[in-house]
Amino acid sequence: MAGGRIDITGGYTNEPNVIPMIDILLVLLIIFMMQVAQQRKAMDVQLPPEQQVERDQAEAAQTNQIVMELGADGSYSINADTIPKEGLDAKLHEIYDRRPAKLMFLKAARNREYRDVIEAMDIARGAGVQVIGFTPPEEKEEQGEQGDS
Repeated sequence: MAGGRIDITGGYTNEPNVIPMIDILLVLLIIFMMQVAQQRKAMDVQLPPEQQVERDQAEAAQTNQIVMELGADGSYSINADTIPKEGLDAKLHEIYDRRPAKLMFLKAARNREYRDVIEAMDIARGAGVQVIGFTPPEEKEEQGEQGDS
């Protein structure tokens, strides 16, 4: 009776049994859903609490932290020393080749493109920087932009 079932009149009908096909489709659907979930890429971001940000900014001013700034005019600077984009790699190698802690903070102006920030991060990674942190925007900048709107 694999090919059909018995009708009221005693004959066989040729209706396909779709239940196994539905079971197979449901299993395939689950497999594809799991594949899509595993293919997603994520970037872990750790944001400090706001009270800690103020303390960290005060500590950063006292310690020998490296801060790369991407200025609003398209300039690059490391700890307030302006550097051309072509010289970033050499300067970062000079700084980080002898440092045991490979930590850098990145501060970008709001009008800088995402591409510029990613390029700066790639250059820093190439120079051996292992941890890149982002500095929060200063309150003066935020208030100035809100007042202009």
